[in-house]
Amino acid sequence: MQIGFAIPHSGSWATPDNVLHVATRAEELGYSSLWTFQRLLSPVDGAWGEMYRSVADPMVTLGYAAAITTQIRLGVAVVNMPFVSPVLLAKQAATVDLLSKGRLDLGLGLGWADEEYAAAGASKERVGRRSEEFIKVVRTLFTAPVAEFEGEFYRIPRTSFEPKPTSPPPILLGGTAPAALKRAGRLADGWVSSSRADLVHIGESIGIVKAAAAAAGRDPAALRFVTRGAVRVRTDGERRPLTGTLDQIRSDFDDLAAQGVTEVFVDLNFDPEVGSPDADPGVSMRRADEALAALAPSTT
Repeated sequence: MQIGFAIPHSGSWATPDNVLHVATRAEELGYSSLWTFQRLLSPVDGAWGEMYRSVADPMVTLGYAAAITTQIRLGVAVVNMPFVSPVLLAKQAATVDLLSKGRLDLGLGLGWADEEYAAAGASKERVGRRSEEFIKVVRTLFTAPVAEFEGEFYRIPRTSFEPKPTSPPPILLGGTAPAALKRAGRLADGWVSSSRADLVHIGESIGIVKAAAAAAGRDPAALRFVTRGAVRVRTDGERRPLTGTLDQIRSDFDDLAAQGVTEVFVDLNFDPEVGSPDADPGVSMRRADEALAALAPSTT
């Protein structure tokens, strides 16, 4: 199982200097990937959680990360398809892939916040079918010499889409509902779990994805299964998967691998003591450095 690390992306520690430090340190320590996520808005009462109050743009951040790293892969988990046009996202993704020389992993999802749907002018009606067409459009733009598409939801006149990515970035689909898991198995290069995934039973979700892939005539063994590791380092006895001491968290990786996870990325942004606008950024970075060293692939 590969181990990645999330870029400082939400709250007070998400500064250019801290992104530079974490990205370069993760690459030095042999981490396989760096990750961002998307959040457009946040309720004024903070009801969604500290990690969603102040979030940078994921694709812009990955463009910056491409310039300061050379080998580590760059992933977004996830961009929500209803909030963007497939042509715009394909352009952003192709650009990041070119800037990084082919290191992009493109995670796509559907989103869940009614407020963001409203602000983006999006609709939840037939969102699953729309997402399948969205993926077809993106792949057409990545690969077809002449881009042309006529679908139920999207239309591309006969045009040229350039520059192409170095190679078509792997598409990972998020989602927790059975329909979303089956969609990942049928259409995507893998599945990426959310911060709220039940890590005790994540193997059950992976099983649904694999079964759908097999039913579609695809090789389940070729798929990637990426888990957002919403790590919370605690020394006060609090304990659940990926919450506890650094030694306990490191031991949790074995269980994830046994359930079929192929990659976990450590994400401190989802710790309210780190990913909050009110957190002390210096303390957050000290905790990040400790986690980077203790959870590095060479030590697990």
